[in-house]
Amino acid sequence: MNRVARRLAALFMALLFLFSAALAEAPAQEKIPEPTLQPDAVAYDPDHPEDLLPEQLYALSAILITEDKGEVIFEKDPDEIRYPASTTKILTVLLGILMVDDLEQTVTVSETALMIPEDSSTMKLKAGEEIRFIDVLYGTMMLSGNDGANVIAETVSGDISRFVNLMNETAAAYGCTSTHFVNAHGYHDDNHYTTARDMALITRRAMQNETFQEIAKAKTWSIPRTNKQRARTITTKSEYMLTGTEEKPNKYYYEYATGVKTGSHSHSGYCFVGSAEKDEVRLVSVVFFTGNRARWADTIKLMNYGFSQYTSVTPVQLYQMNPITIETSNYSTSDSNRGKLLLTCQPSGAESASVRIVATKEEIKRMSENLQDFLLIQYTRDFSAPITVGEQMGTLMYFPEKGDPVTYILTASRSIAQRDNVPKTLEQIVNETYSDPNPFPPFGFEMAMILFSPLLVLLGAFLLILKVRRNRRKKGMHTPRPVNRYVK
Repeated sequence: MNRVARRLAALFMALLFLFSAALAEAPAQEKIPEPTLQPDAVAYDPDHPEDLLPEQLYALSAILITEDKGEVIFEKDPDEIRYPASTTKILTVLLGILMVDDLEQTVTVSETALMIPEDSSTMKLKAGEEIRFIDVLYGTMMLSGNDGANVIAETVSGDISRFVNLMNETAAAYGCTSTHFVNAHGYHDDNHYTTARDMALITRRAMQNETFQEIAKAKTWSIPRTNKQRARTITTKSEYMLTGTEEKPNKYYYEYATGVKTGSHSHSGYCFVGSAEKDEVRLVSVVFFTGNRARWADTIKLMNYGFSQYTSVTPVQLYQMNPITIETSNYSTSDSNRGKLLLTCQPSGAESASVRIVATKEEIKRMSENLQDFLLIQYTRDFSAPITVGEQMGTLMYFPEKGDPVTYILTASRSIAQRDNVPKTLEQIVNETYSDPNPFPPFGFEMAMILFSPLLVLLGAFLLILKVRRNRRKKGMHTPRPVNRYVK
């Protein structure tokens, strides 16, 4: 072997040694187990999402709730203790939003914030980097940056341990009973745990914050240049929120998705906390310890089940399910509907037009059948004909759980003519009198009766009195005077 060949062989062996040493020093990544469905599970039918069964989910624990009221729609072992992994960052980011007044302020990345395990997911922040706090919030959620979570913790509380105490206090205040955090990012620790139910409670509170909503539903975000890095654009890790391409379609994209956070490690399995909105129905789901792709499939099954159970209607649509028909009076004898009048309902303005009632389909049906128990109905005129189509007959008022009451107008759906020879009401007589251009109405029999009827009554009474007195006098002339009689 010549000298060149020996040198090349030595160089190859050296490179091989260095590569082997690097592999030995690299953190060992435990394989994340992939759950499977029960062998005897009934096959899931996507055409009938309302038939979802717990055993049709890959997740070991799952729950689905309404965002507005927190009503539980579906669950599968929701109170089993689980490791949340990076779904922990939902509370971390929420506290960053709630506790920091100026989200646009610039913060400096500390050395301690970068003290995270080597196999952590990161934002690739650098010590001494000056970056906007809002960019840290987006990066922590979208890239699942453990370094970003620590920056949030130090910005809010000064150090990570105090922030973790704040996390546990907040979770308890939100109603969590089986949750304990030991870090801000969710990297595994045996004492860092929660349940699907508790995580749903936390996420429900988070999704009621407008800033968090914007961060949760973001698919991309642009981070401006810092003193340590150039400008960059980041993208969410959630296939559930991303459309595919023609070359690589994404069958897990969900058109109603609005967030929120992935998570995974060998002890937690793959996790996902999701949210979705359809026709004002807003849902929050949690799937713990499931598969990589199975977390999207499980979430979509849950969401479709929820939308099959819940619906939303406007007060106008609720009224139209069981509209009011009134009985009018003085209607024309030629009226084919015998004076029955259907009232239509319409919004009184833009505010009332946008209001929706969210409830189960059974509840909506019950509300429509007992309309006056849920809506205040008041009539603004009597039901006497004539009535003109479109004329306001009353109002309907709905009282939402949040905000001021909203009003709707009840109007006549058709015109109803008055029958002939109906006696005029006092109001009609007064209106006709005031509308007459002649200040001195013609003197007719009716007017004479109105003017002289009091005099005639008085005259008749006077004549009656005279007659009574005359009769008494006549009777008095034939009455013998009493004679005194004495008895001895």
